Amino acid sequence: MRQFLAFLAICLLPSVALAGPDNFKTGPVFEAFGPVATVPGAQPLPASSAFKVSFDTAKASEGEALNRTLESAARFINMHAAAGVDPDNIDVAVVVHGGAAVDLLQAEPFAARRDGATNPNAALIDALTDHGVRIILCGQTAAYRDISAGDLLPGIEMALSAMTAHAQLQQDGYTLNPF
Repeated sequence: MRQFLAFLAICLLPSVALAGPDNFKTGPVFEAFGPVATVPGAQPLPASSAFKVSFDTAKASEGEALNRTLESAARFINMHAAAGVDPDNIDVAVVVHGGAAVDLLQAEPFAARRDGATNPNAALIDALTDHGVRIILCGQTAAYRDISAGDLLPGIEMALSAMTAHAQLQQDGYTLNPF
């Protein structure tokens, strides 16, 4: 009997577990970014939920791909808004350092560092900052990589360091998302 139940579970499980990428949709906050899936049976979130979350990234995007952490910020907001949390109760910050700093550059400085390429992150950064997401560049990285404030896309903040930005965000009640 146990073997039959195991066989039955294996036959039924794939229809749920292997739903696939077609179930991921953008919105409701960012219609062009941050695809998420509905998770049937997930623990419901109270509508009064509030989040203050920071992300950290040092890894630059490659080719025409978006910076994974910047898109995760959009995904975090979309996911929770779709689950019923008021988007005004979701504060997100992204602290950028290392190689990811290039993803924050305006067209000309980006092209100069990436063999004439166009910055695929520009529209995402514009959408994030328009929504109030703080994107903070490590000043030590900027100095090391010869990036000035004038090289940055609109809305990007500069901190003394990534360490300083994270310490200040924590003091303001942000938790660091490890993903």
